[in-house]
Amino acid sequence: MNQPLIANPIYAVICRDLKLALRRRSDALIPLFFFVVVVSLFPLGIGPESETLRRIAPGVLWVSALLASMLSLNRLFEQDYADGTLEQMMFSPASLAMLVLGKITAHWLLSGLPLALLAPVLALQFNLPTSSLWILTVSLVIGTPVLSLIGAVGAGLTLGVRAGGVLLAVLVLPLYIPVLIFGAGAVDASIIGRGASANLSLLAAVFVLAAFFTPFATSASLRIALEY
Repeated sequence: MNQPLIANPIYAVICRDLKLALRRRSDALIPLFFFVVVVSLFPLGIGPESETLRRIAPGVLWVSALLASMLSLNRLFEQDYADGTLEQMMFSPASLAMLVLGKITAHWLLSGLPLALLAPVLALQFNLPTSSLWILTVSLVIGTPVLSLIGAVGAGLTLGVRAGGVLLAVLVLPLYIPVLIFGAGAVDASIIGRGASANLSLLAAVFVLAAFFTPFATSASLRIALEY
């Protein structure tokens, strides 16, 4: 395992985590099921008023995607921590930050990307125009990796902590606020006829910053968790 880790650590970790996910399909399907149920409850509860549904759609879809993405965060490092794989990663010649980036990428492929692809279908219940469906997809494709990147820091800090799931939510939810504002704002601007480029640009800037800093922050948090 060390040779592929040294040659291409990100690719090796992504392949490993995807293969493990295929053996535990329920872990990947639960966030998607949660997303479908929560989004579908709003039209049933509010009624068929199309204008009301259209106005609340950006917030409902983005908050539901955010919460669904969080469901799998506490398992991001849990299994590797339990079976000792995380300790082996520490002693690997490959950079721990690169290995962490591979795990975050695998998490996004299993949770964030399916949410982004599923969201336009669910958004049809809210009578969104076609242009807004495209903006919704683009905003989620840019924004959901940020949710995984920031969430990984929280998952590392709460690793091995009792009631870590609750603590993880307390830690990362405030950091998700800019992503939620820019993501939902882009869709909302599209609905009312304004350009969504400003919100999407800010969302992309947050993604670049998160992609650069959070792997190092997460690897530091994992080292602290293993030491204690």
